[in-house]
Amino acid sequence: MPKDTLETIMKRRSIRTYKPEPMPDEDLDLILEAGRQSPSGGNRQPWHFVVVRDAELRKQVAAACNNQHWMAEAAVILAAIGLPEKSPRWSVVDPTIAFQTMILAAHSLGYGTCWIGAYDDAKVRDLLGIPQDVHLICLTPVGVPDAYPEARPRNVRSEVFSLDRYGKPYPD
Repeated sequence: MPKDTLETIMKRRSIRTYKPEPMPDEDLDLILEAGRQSPSGGNRQPWHFVVVRDAELRKQVAAACNNQHWMAEAAVILAAIGLPEKSPRWSVVDPTIAFQTMILAAHSLGYGTCWIGAYDDAKVRDLLGIPQDVHLICLTPVGVPDAYPEARPRNVRSEVFSLDRYGKPYPD
């Protein structure tokens, strides 16, 4: 794995303050393309993503995300949607993988993101026209960070990994 990929993974943080700067189309296209190129079971690609650029709609979506108004400061909000008709088994996992790929691509281009799972499902669906027969998985703002927090603590390796059998701690 190229070191720049590892650096991107290790240095990504959840960003909750953004500068009011637009995102060039070229950068957004690279982020979206990274998601489109993500792996999926049987190459079914059971995903769809709503790209919210409109400033007023971003405010409404942020309000529907438990009043996390800071989200609207970002240039874009992305919503990840799983399509069960394309892959009933993988319609949550595969879009989540693609979403994480877009989050890492955004970080590598100098943008910040923050995984959002706290939202009013009905309100977000209504605002973005998302049908009931698909999964609304999560959202993220994408924009130029105004602050970059320190890394938060992580569980020790022996609590996260097992060696050979579940429950046999992996050495720290």
